[in-house]
Amino acid sequence: MTNALNKLLETKDALLADGATGTNLFNMGLQSGDAPELWNVDAPDKIRALYQGSVDAGSDLFLTNTFGGTSARLKLHDAHNRVGELNRIGAELGREVADKAGRTIVVAGSVGPTGEIMEPVGSLSHAGAVEMFHEQAEALKEGGADVLWVETISAPEEFRAAAEAFALADMPWCGTMSFDTAGRTMMGVTSADLAQLVETLPNPPIAFGANCGTGASDILRTVLGFAAQGTERPVISKGNAGIPKYVDGHIHYDGTPELMGQYAQMARDAGATIIGGCCGTMPDHLRKMREALDSTSRGTRPTLEQITDALGPFSSASDGTEADAAAPERRSRRRRRA
Repeated sequence: MTNALNKLLETKDALLADGATGTNLFNMGLQSGDAPELWNVDAPDKIRALYQGSVDAGSDLFLTNTFGGTSARLKLHDAHNRVGELNRIGAELGREVADKAGRTIVVAGSVGPTGEIMEPVGSLSHAGAVEMFHEQAEALKEGGADVLWVETISAPEEFRAAAEAFALADMPWCGTMSFDTAGRTMMGVTSADLAQLVETLPNPPIAFGANCGTGASDILRTVLGFAAQGTERPVISKGNAGIPKYVDGHIHYDGTPELMGQYAQMARDAGATIIGGCCGTMPDHLRKMREALDSTSRGTRPTLEQITDALGPFSSASDGTEADAAAPERRSRRRRRA
């Protein structure tokens, strides 16, 4: 399938994605517990500024402000009947910013987890999940998104449902999971599991990978796990800007722009093709990441020791793929990409 993202991938060794949505919007005045998606209608200039910040910092693509755009997530804010409106406008604002950039910018329609647990562990059926994802996908498509981008997924069942929904919408897509529990997702998926899963899908993604999780070191260990499976599909790495810490009553990520620049270079060397930031990543971080990618060539794959020497220690001893690594207990948790 020919699309804007594939064309861009053909022209560059590595693409720079965007940074955090939540962190940037909180700095603009979003309050904890509010739905960022409502700002697509209520504060469109701030959403344009969010997108423009990534473009000005050198990003090749950015995600729309629609992470919590399914009916299940919007129901928490009594906005479940506004799925089409909020997602369409979120994509339209992105299209507006991208088309004025003077260079190719890919608008990726962000799709987060439903927030529900799927059968057989939970009550959400496969058909129900597909319906929710399809509704959101059609709205993002109508708004002008180039590609759909499901992120922060934990369960393979939800990943499969999203893939089926995106096929119904006839849209190309990318997908990432969050490996934040000793190298596994909250539902026990390892990097090896995901690399194998994407190849079994009738509608596989253009690219797959990891986002969020813990710190920069951990996500690079996950990227190495993808590479170890011999995948030829582009790999995504969107790591947090360091480790979250409470400072003066607020969450602060300790990763400096310089550290994130080094992370970007090492992510590319580890095997990633699309590199960005997640929680805590601001335009200043992206500028250093752009500079690092532009000023260096792809090097040899880093060792685990080189990663920790440069970016700090891993949060766990295991990357989750060892035979004796226990899967985490399955539990329900709702969270938002910060």
